[in-house]
Amino acid sequence: MKYSIIIAVYNRIDEVKELLASAEEITFDKSRYEIFFVDDGSTDGVKEYVMSYAENSALNIQCVYQSNQGPGAARNHGMQEAAGEYFIFVDSDCLFPPQWLDAVDEALSTHGYDAFGGPDRFHPSFSPMIKAIDYSMTSFLGTGGTRGGKRSVGKFYPRSFNMGIARKVYDRIGGMDALRHGQDMDYSARIYEAGFKVGLISEAFVYHKRRTNLWKFFKQIFNWGVARINLQRLHPSLLKPIHALPAIVVMSYVLAVILGLSIASLRPMLWCTLIGHGGICALAFKQATIKYRRLDVGLLSIGTLNIQVFAYGMGFLYAVVQRMIGRKEAHGFVKHYYSKNNTKSR
Repeated sequence: MKYSIIIAVYNRIDEVKELLASAEEITFDKSRYEIFFVDDGSTDGVKEYVMSYAENSALNIQCVYQSNQGPGAARNHGMQEAAGEYFIFVDSDCLFPPQWLDAVDEALSTHGYDAFGGPDRFHPSFSPMIKAIDYSMTSFLGTGGTRGGKRSVGKFYPRSFNMGIARKVYDRIGGMDALRHGQDMDYSARIYEAGFKVGLISEAFVYHKRRTNLWKFFKQIFNWGVARINLQRLHPSLLKPIHALPAIVVMSYVLAVILGLSIASLRPMLWCTLIGHGGICALAFKQATIKYRRLDVGLLSIGTLNIQVFAYGMGFLYAVVQRMIGRKEAHGFVKHYYSKNNTKSR
């Protein structure tokens, strides 16, 4: 068995149904991979559904259950029991393109990566809101290409929505740690620090649905800002000047508004800030409208881009303050999949 596709899932039965339907279209030799679900204490019957589905499918599907411990612990459980030479992590809210695993296999044969990742894209069937979030999360304007685009201002770190490692990597460095935020970034950093060869496979993309409403999106991005400061304590190289840019934008914007409204002589500074902000929003609208060929997606992308920048900046600043008052790890919005018994698995 060459590949084990490990999917941690908690109460996402509808997503699992769509994921499995897309898995049926994978063109890679079915005898060379397995789909390994880890049910992290779900109460919606996802394990029963998966096992029932497996009985009538040509796919090699496995499913194990554990009490709720979080996605990192679930992925570690999967690596402990899966049979593959490579472990590939995919989020439950993703869909597989038919050629996805072929692209992975070809790249590994050519480059010999020990660890790798692929980008995420939108599917034409996704809603306008999901497409707008996709724009914010994948555009150079929104992320600098750090989530797997070909154009990037920083080093590529595989993310767990579409990330693979050789079994020898797990044997050497162990599994993911139980950080509340940024587990996959921490794991990627540990892989680099251990001297393994890491690469981006641009052709091995998945379709990623992401968060389905703006409040969930805000909380996710806020937590990423928090995670960046937490990760800096463990891996100083993970904090670059570009990561502080959203926080600088937040502080500059607030300062410009306060000073511009309270001091008449500084009002031009406020107008310059607003004009610059408007220009960026116009650029986002143009890029998203052209990419998705829909005006509504272009309009929504203005909102999602602003949420992404301001939520990340606010989370970043919040974590900085927490560090200044002596807390080793800042906590953002607590996700429901964590239990009090979550422990490290390194």
